[in-house]
Amino acid sequence: MEREWRIISSHAHPGRADLKSHGEETLDPIQSPFPRFLSERSLLCPGICGSCGMSINNNLNDALQKLKLTAADGTSDNVEGCLDCLLQALAQNNAETSLKVQESGILHVFPRLLSPHCSCTAKVANVIAEIAKNEFMRNSCVDTALIPPLVQLLNNRDQEVLLQTGRALGNICYDSHEGRNAVDLSGGAQIVVDHLQTLCSNIDAANQKLLTVFCGFLLNYSNDNDALQAQLINMGVIPTLVQLLGIHSEHTALTEMCLVAFGNLAEIESSKEQFASTKIADELVKLFKKQTEHEKKEMIFEVLAPLAEHDVIKLQLVDAGLVDCLLELVQETVDSNKEDDISELKTASDLMVLLLLGDESMQKLFDAGKGSVFQKVLSWLPSNNHQLQLAGALAIANFARNDGNCIHMVEIGIVQKLLDLLDRHVEEGNVTVQHAALSALRNLAIPVSNKAKMLSAGVAEQVLKFLKSEMPPVQFKLLGTLRMLIDAQAEAADKLGKNIKLVERLVEWCDAKDHAGVMGESNRLLSALIRHSKSKDVVKAIVQSGGVKHLVTMATSEHVIMQNEALVALGLIAALELGTAEQDLENAKLVEILHKLISDDSSAPEIKYNSMIMICTIMGSELLRKEAQNMPFKEVVSKLRRHENKLVAQQALVTEQRLIIES
Repeated sequence: MEREWRIISSHAHPGRADLKSHGEETLDPIQSPFPRFLSERSLLCPGICGSCGMSINNNLNDALQKLKLTAADGTSDNVEGCLDCLLQALAQNNAETSLKVQESGILHVFPRLLSPHCSCTAKVANVIAEIAKNEFMRNSCVDTALIPPLVQLLNNRDQEVLLQTGRALGNICYDSHEGRNAVDLSGGAQIVVDHLQTLCSNIDAANQKLLTVFCGFLLNYSNDNDALQAQLINMGVIPTLVQLLGIHSEHTALTEMCLVAFGNLAEIESSKEQFASTKIADELVKLFKKQTEHEKKEMIFEVLAPLAEHDVIKLQLVDAGLVDCLLELVQETVDSNKEDDISELKTASDLMVLLLLGDESMQKLFDAGKGSVFQKVLSWLPSNNHQLQLAGALAIANFARNDGNCIHMVEIGIVQKLLDLLDRHVEEGNVTVQHAALSALRNLAIPVSNKAKMLSAGVAEQVLKFLKSEMPPVQFKLLGTLRMLIDAQAEAADKLGKNIKLVERLVEWCDAKDHAGVMGESNRLLSALIRHSKSKDVVKAIVQSGGVKHLVTMATSEHVIMQNEALVALGLIAALELGTAEQDLENAKLVEILHKLISDDSSAPEIKYNSMIMICTIMGSELLRKEAQNMPFKEVVSKLRRHENKLVAQQALVTEQRLIIES
């Protein structure tokens, strides 16, 4: 059966890491999606160096020169004060100081100072982290070969060295293909992933800051780069990040960094299986329940949305109790006019619909029509809130994905609720609500036992009110709904087929080349009106409205089902009103098309069979018979007598005899 799925989701673009210094306690990526890199805040008066007390501007050049000389001598004892001066200058004016560093050529001596045995290594890495905040410095850091010694420092045991090294590498990688490539070639990512796995269970405050920086490094390293994200996934980073989230859920900065990293990785399809094998659903739901701030909820939503596209994770989220959280959030925000509340309402209701896209999760929430979610979404339909109306209709459409659910919903009166909703949106209504409600009605109309009940409820009449719509999505759904309703319903097909406004609109939409879906559904509904009514009056209405040429064109569709529907309808036209339709059939080159269909080896057996029946039928028209006699039908039909399909072979014999009689 032709069930339809509807996905409504809000996928956020992953943010990037804010790699702060060890002295800063908070991290809030939501408020600023771009890196707020380390800022070493001076406790002295502006412009005064903390090492020597001199003016920073006057002393910077001396410090840079001294660094060059000291590094060249291979000694590091006198470097500390110079580095302190440099860090003070960077804190005062990062961009200007970084430019002076670049012009001085001092970066070339930094690799010598990045030694595991050097006492100033952490400060050198700190300086690199600071200057790498500037886009113009990142390539310079790569070109002066800073990446290999920095990556080697990741093997150091000193926590301060690891912290500043992680910051330096993370900042160099930010939006820098060259930086990421250099880190990749040096194997930096694997070392960091190994550190995360080793340090994961340590809840010491200093360790948590280090873990936060390492997570930020991985985020900047892989952000918007599918290949590097896949590399991290293959390294097994996802289970580690999930474990981090569970163990350190009380540490705000680390938790938020994990969430941003999840949002980054969850977009990759290959990550979903790994996520599904972890406790990500439980951890996210537990975390969500603790949140009171809008920004924090949004962060979690940004992870939930891509993950909830995976059917296994859908079910895990349902089992973890996410649905109750969403229903509670909807209840809290439905009457609010605050922008944040409106946003949360939309995200929560959209996510609810997304959870219903999985067969198991949907059926669990339906619970034979007794599920709390199912009961709740019914109350959304008469709401005055368009977002809830939309979510309610989409939820019904998703619940209506098997006959049992559909039959139950029709029995308890949901059709009338949908009709009432549509009635509120006829005049200048909300297009998304119209589309959703029509989607639900279309799915509900699929079971045979529902069709007559829905027709009696006035569904066809209500749907016809939207014929004037100029919105292709609405047009597409109303066409599909009518087609489902009249399937094997002769009386309804006859009534609709005599509706000239409908037929004329269908013929018009058959030319909607910019909207293939609308065009295809219009053709199929035209055919269905003829096939299910078998009415001369309906055939006349369609012929007189110019529908014949569209049905002939439909017979050449790439879809076998559409070809067959067209041929059956054309056969009925020829049987019931050949005299009325013969000119249109000739103008549409029907005979030529029939010859192609039976000659083409790729044509399905049913297409060949119905084409030959059509050939026999048009022999009743002198105009079409003469055209057929001028084409080599006999030769093709003769070959088809040996076709492997018995019905095709039998019809070929009948057709050949008819052609001989008419020759």
